[in-house]
Amino acid sequence: MSEGAASAGSDSQVRGGPQTDLARMLASLQVDVREGEYVFVSAARSRSLPLELAHASVLEDEGLTCVLRREDADARGLGYDFVAAWLSLRVHSALQAVGLTAAVSRVLAERGIACNVLAGFHHDHLLVPVDRREEAVRALHGLRGEGAAAGV
Repeated sequence: MSEGAASAGSDSQVRGGPQTDLARMLASLQVDVREGEYVFVSAARSRSLPLELAHASVLEDEGLTCVLRREDADARGLGYDFVAAWLSLRVHSALQAVGLTAAVSRVLAERGIACNVLAGFHHDHLLVPVDRREEAVRALHGLRGEGAAAGV
C-alpha cells in the first residue's frame, strides 16, 4: 500500500483506497460482465500458447494455464472443457481483506454455480459457467443486502 493509502487502523482507510471491511465491501458490491466467452487452456510449454491473447495466466508445476477468449482458442485449435462468463467485482478490496472470496463462493455454491476466482490488484474476477451468468450476477447483487444488514 502506498504512503497515501496507508491506514491508521484496520478499519479506517483513506477515501477511495482499498477496503478491508467486509460489510462495506458487500454493501457497495457492483458486478460488471465482460463481453464474450472465456476458456482455460493449458500447455506444458508456454511457447505453445498465444500469451499475447491471454486475459490471465498462471504458471503451475504442470505447465502454463491461460484464460483466452473462446474464439481465440477455437481459431488456434486449443482444447478446453469449460466455457465461462467473466464477472468483475467492482469493489476495491485490499489484497489482505478477509471474507469477500468466502462470501462470493458461498452465495454461488448455494445455487450450484461453479466459480473460478482470479485476484487482480484492483478487483477480483470470477469465471462462471456462461449459461449461468445472469443467475450468478443476481446472486452476487444479493450480497449487497447482507452488507447493508450488517449496519453499513
